[in-house]
Amino acid sequence: MDLHVRYEGDDDPDKCTARKLARFDLAELHRSDRATPYGVVLNPHAERALSPADRESGDGETLVALDCSWESAGEAMFSLPGEHRALPYLVAANPVNFGRPMQLTTVEAFAAALWILGEPAQATEVLAKFTWGETFLELNEEPLRRYGECDDSSDVVAIQQEYLDR
Repeated sequence: MDLHVRYEGDDDPDKCTARKLARFDLAELHRSDRATPYGVVLNPHAERALSPADRESGDGETLVALDCSWESAGEAMFSLPGEHRALPYLVAANPVNFGRPMQLTTVEAFAAALWILGEPAQATEVLAKFTWGETFLELNEEPLRRYGECDDSSDVVAIQQEYLDR
């Protein structure tokens, strides 16, 4: 899958996972909404959860993430064209937000989406550039496997609810 990032540049460049992905030619950075291609947009404010069914609809070969600080990641920031989908409940492994649910870096969001969309090898590849990348997959092994086996968004939401109820 093609990975694209609408890059705001408001985080510490040394800790920016999107910039590191771009350095290794694993993702392409875009400085404007117009330059960012149409695809499945990973948006925490989306009404529908990402599911394997999204691979078949729209442009299921292009994933788009917004890379900005959590402080500026309000709903208004997600004005990108595309099929907006929220990632289900997952736990961060990055050093800044380790163990916090739903506080994923751009690379963690991409890896989760790739896994759910049936691309575990590519998920592993993008995470391999980070010392804590494998930890993300270990922490989220069960939920990622279960989300990836779902038929649609409603199935993903039902499984997510099991984790939220714990």
